[in-house]
Amino acid sequence: MNTKFDVVALGELLIDFTENGTSEQGNPVLEANPGGAPCNVLAMLNRLGHKTGFIGKVGQDMFGRQLEQALIETGISTEGLVKDDEIHTTLAFVHTFEDGDRDFSFYRNPGADMMLREEELNTSMIENCRIFHFGSLSMTDEICRNATKKAISLAKENGAIISFDPNLREPLWKSLDDAKEQITYGMTQCDIMKISDNEIQWFTGEDDYDKGIAYLQSKFNIKLILLSLGKDGSRAYINGKCAEVAPFLQENTIETTGAGDTFCASVIHYVLEHGLEDYSEKEMQEMLTFANAAASLITTRKGALRVMPSKEEIEDLIKSKQK
Repeated sequence: MNTKFDVVALGELLIDFTENGTSEQGNPVLEANPGGAPCNVLAMLNRLGHKTGFIGKVGQDMFGRQLEQALIETGISTEGLVKDDEIHTTLAFVHTFEDGDRDFSFYRNPGADMMLREEELNTSMIENCRIFHFGSLSMTDEICRNATKKAISLAKENGAIISFDPNLREPLWKSLDDAKEQITYGMTQCDIMKISDNEIQWFTGEDDYDKGIAYLQSKFNIKLILLSLGKDGSRAYINGKCAEVAPFLQENTIETTGAGDTFCASVIHYVLEHGLEDYSEKEMQEMLTFANAAASLITTRKGALRVMPSKEEIEDLIKSKQK
């Protein structure tokens, strides 16, 4: 019997080397954290009680083994994880600025995540999921792009809701025109999209977010669009309606790694519980409040994949702010 998944995600699984102090000699000490946006999303969904599975590729090396172990520990199915005997696991070096923003340096030319081939896809996982989630980084290069497009097509054929996070990482694209072309493709395929403030300005050329969203809605048939605004909270748009919710600002924020993924997963959780309906403004506010609170909690922790907040922690934070 084929396993039924709530969410299957395809994409990059890599090591995020994050700064963790300095050595006695004054050198930066780096911690090898499991990373990759699709798996962060799955880890949060797992924490909220959903059955998840990952499809992607790592190297047959110490980092690939570490990542596989991290997925097993967080309860994400690894039956779609492929190992490459020749290409090493992708590495990202993350520099965190004082305000919590980050700068990425990637070691991925090539990296194992780029080498996932169509014939290596675990098709039964894709055929048996309620929601299929992907980002743009699995479309930077032809091999993984073909695999991604085949997976999306298969998921749609089998009635899955398609969720997309453009997650623009400029250094990983040959050109921004290339990025725009593939992100446009993602937008033509998805039912749900989470996009950040800087991504929508880049993609549409509009500084006014509502105008940017209106442009996307006129061009693409995306039922639910989520706009993450960092320190300004978030908005949701569905069928001509818009809701906005303020952020839960934390005094003890360490870094923003995984905040967008945690937010995205919390919205997917809402869709799994309620179906992708024509939500009222009140329902969208409820969805965004939960997602903002979850994203806020992850900024107080180092890393993301292993330290996702529980439903109880999120609800407690919401209650504490409502007093």
